[in-house]
Amino acid sequence: MIVEVREEEIPLSPAVSVEAGLYAAGYCRHPEFLTLRGGSVKPVPFPAGFACIRHPEHGYMLFDTGYSARFFEETRRLPDYLYRLVTPVTFREEDSAVHQLRRQGIHAEDIRYVVLSHFHADHIAGLRDFPGAKLICKREAYVAVHKLGSFAAVKAGYLRGLLPTDFEQRSSYVEETSMRRLPEGFPFPTGYDLLGDGSIIAIDVPGHAAGQIGLWLLTGEGELFLCADAAWSSRAIAENRRPHPAAGLIMNDRRSYGDSFERLLRLHKNYPNIRIVPSHCSKSLRSQADQAKPRRET
Repeated sequence: MIVEVREEEIPLSPAVSVEAGLYAAGYCRHPEFLTLRGGSVKPVPFPAGFACIRHPEHGYMLFDTGYSARFFEETRRLPDYLYRLVTPVTFREEDSAVHQLRRQGIHAEDIRYVVLSHFHADHIAGLRDFPGAKLICKREAYVAVHKLGSFAAVKAGYLRGLLPTDFEQRSSYVEETSMRRLPEGFPFPTGYDLLGDGSIIAIDVPGHAAGQIGLWLLTGEGELFLCADAAWSSRAIAENRRPHPAAGLIMNDRRSYGDSFERLLRLHKNYPNIRIVPSHCSKSLRSQADQAKPRRET
């Protein structure tokens, strides 16, 4: 990890490209209209997406982990049980990140880094399956949740028991990496150069959760922006359909969410070559599933 801060502009066409595969580890159901203004009242699935990225020098990195069986273990008792009631989850053990990657020939010990977009349970539930990985997050995101009381944590979508006991010892913070100016006119003015070669850029997309980040990366199939929960679907971005006001009840900051969403709209309009992938968008995850996924080199 690079620690010095640099002010120079970073190009959006780095010399190094990566491989990326998108997956989903379980899903929950909510009425569509909550995340898509004017949508149906019928509950629809929201997959818990995660990405596996292979860098030619640094190896394998995950972006989030989706659900795991630990979600059910941690929500057996009140007040955490309220989380399970509000967010009905469907999950099979074979859907876990560690099992899906193993079927690709990628084992837990192959994962060198796990980058966390934020600390909601559907993004961190599989962390304990990767005990050797270095963990990368926004310091702001961790500080916002790790001292919350029981009921406040549930309201914030955070289940403390999902984190490894050595979380702080294994973690480094995005704020410690090189901050770079992105090209003039790009909707997001700055990013964090996680590996120092411009191949994987963490970008602030706050609002849904404090300190939430997305990842921009260049792959052999084109450019991706994994925008986490800055939008719940590619349709919402393409049609400029914000969530229902009721969705604001689970947001950290409605105004910041609106700003992040507006920047995604400009990205979609002005940079159509960049594929925007929300973490819970079934269409985006299925589309990327048709592309080649990283496999362990032999």
